[in-house]
Amino acid sequence: MIPLPSDGSVSIAGRSPGLVAAAVEAVVTLPTFKRPEQLLATLASLKAQQTGRRFAVIVMENEAEARAGAKAALPLFERGDIAGMVIVAHERGNCSAYNAGWQTAILHFPDFRHLLVIDDDEIADPHWLERMCKAAEALGADIVGGPQVPVFADAAHARWAAHPVFASPYRETGRVPALYSSGNLLVGRNVLTAMCPPFLDLKFNFIGGGDADFLSRAAQRGFVLGWCAEAQVHETVPARRVEADWIRARSLRNGVISTLVEKKKRAGTPFAGTKVFLKSLALLAASPFRGAVRLTRTGSAAAALYPVHVALGRVLAEFGYANEQYRQPEKN
Repeated sequence: MIPLPSDGSVSIAGRSPGLVAAAVEAVVTLPTFKRPEQLLATLASLKAQQTGRRFAVIVMENEAEARAGAKAALPLFERGDIAGMVIVAHERGNCSAYNAGWQTAILHFPDFRHLLVIDDDEIADPHWLERMCKAAEALGADIVGGPQVPVFADAAHARWAAHPVFASPYRETGRVPALYSSGNLLVGRNVLTAMCPPFLDLKFNFIGGGDADFLSRAAQRGFVLGWCAEAQVHETVPARRVEADWIRARSLRNGVISTLVEKKKRAGTPFAGTKVFLKSLALLAASPFRGAVRLTRTGSAAAALYPVHVALGRVLAEFGYANEQYRQPEKN
């Protein structure tokens, strides 16, 4: 059994009455930070799920002081409108929040098969949970990802949907070689029990990429990855996120994460650091040509710059650069 941390870093704020934990087949984990209204919209979409599976929701409040999300969500759980519990992850950072929720799921729901992840700025399709679970079972996949469809605050920004920062990595349902995000994810209980806590490396707490690292390590251990194109969540994209400096920062950050994840993957092999650095230099040298191909194909200068910024981020990571976009989430 995986215990909750004994250092007080995780506490239970409340739970639904009469919760039959042993009957829960799937657990949905939902981290939140200073988005109470969006959190309620996400919970409404979970309440509307069309499935015969018994599932519970764990909300992980990561704002340990004001706890705006917990205060907004608790009445729903205490009335029994939603089955599950609200916990507080007292240590700031998205990896800390995920770890708290996943450990709580293992401890409190002894027989669940699937753990799902959705963020507090996302709305689940009514068939989301059922389709994710069915895909895992049909594909024989231990982990399944799904599309995060961007919903832009300004309709005029819809053209950004095809930019690599927002576009899904796959279009068709099936087994895949890699997954990169936990924004729409299913993880089998067998994966969690094998990987052991802390599931997400805390050094990624404010950079992001703890999910990409976890997924890379899981694939390296032989777990099967899949994709369900039909299991969509719709992600709110504020106007701030289509500004040039945000797109550039996110692209550089993706490069930094790529280097950090690859170094961990190659750890213990001969000349691992040198090989990663040489690969980064090669990608940087090739990036103008890759950008030109993108420009020809898409006509978008922003999309053309993406491989340049990612490659530059990979190289900058070698010199200690880290863009902690989640350090100040209100500006993210």
